[in-house]
Amino acid sequence: MRSVAASLFLAGAVLLGGCGLLPDKVDETTGWSANKLYSEAKASMTDGGYDKAIQYFEKLEARYPYGRYAQQAQLEVAYAYYKQQEKASAVAACDRFIRLHPGHPNVDYAYYLKGLVNFNEDLGLLGYVSNQDLTERDPRAAKESFDAFRELVTKFPESRYTPDATARMNYLVNALASHETHVATYYLNRGAYVAAINRAQESIKTYPDAPANEEALFIMIKGYDLLGMNDLRDDTERVMRKNFPNSEYYARGLNRDEPWWKLW
Repeated sequence: MRSVAASLFLAGAVLLGGCGLLPDKVDETTGWSANKLYSEAKASMTDGGYDKAIQYFEKLEARYPYGRYAQQAQLEVAYAYYKQQEKASAVAACDRFIRLHPGHPNVDYAYYLKGLVNFNEDLGLLGYVSNQDLTERDPRAAKESFDAFRELVTKFPESRYTPDATARMNYLVNALASHETHVATYYLNRGAYVAAINRAQESIKTYPDAPANEEALFIMIKGYDLLGMNDLRDDTERVMRKNFPNSEYYARGLNRDEPWWKLW
């Protein structure tokens, strides 16, 4: 029995040792030129294979760090991360490219892509079809997107990406202002009148040209009225009538005994 056990132990040791002698998996990219790596990465991107594209781009930069393909790979990998919905990695890649190549001809695209990463038109703050309460959403991503687009527009006003970035900034301003007014409405409906007024005021100061300011002014008027602060209520109403003379909020108050703001 001892002999059999020893034999089995020896056989196991030989098998385990033999496993270490097996060759590692061959890297198919061994010996590829920078051009070959870049071409294969781009082909993978075209086919939607973003994971493989990221691997190729990273190998390209590691093996050929000083070539022209390395710089382009840094930018391409940011886009691949974006398509993979790996937002943190995409932003980090954009920031790295901007830091390393501030004078690159395509650095404006890095700013644009950085803004695009956090911009989602379908699921943004104006996606009212969602069942989620707007007051529960974190506007941080929208603010970061706006800041990136603003940096692009400021530094590269002639960039081909600037018109689209400007349009997206306008959308984001409206979205962020609407978010603030929804939060203010939330406070108003729960009797937190001071908090509602403060939130509406902050929205107007931060986004002075946003259409949502019409609702923000109404919230302030309603809040002041409920607090019995009639002078501030009347001053705010004058501001609202000057800036929004045809506001829909006035309509229900016509030909009634009660002031229009008491009908909501």
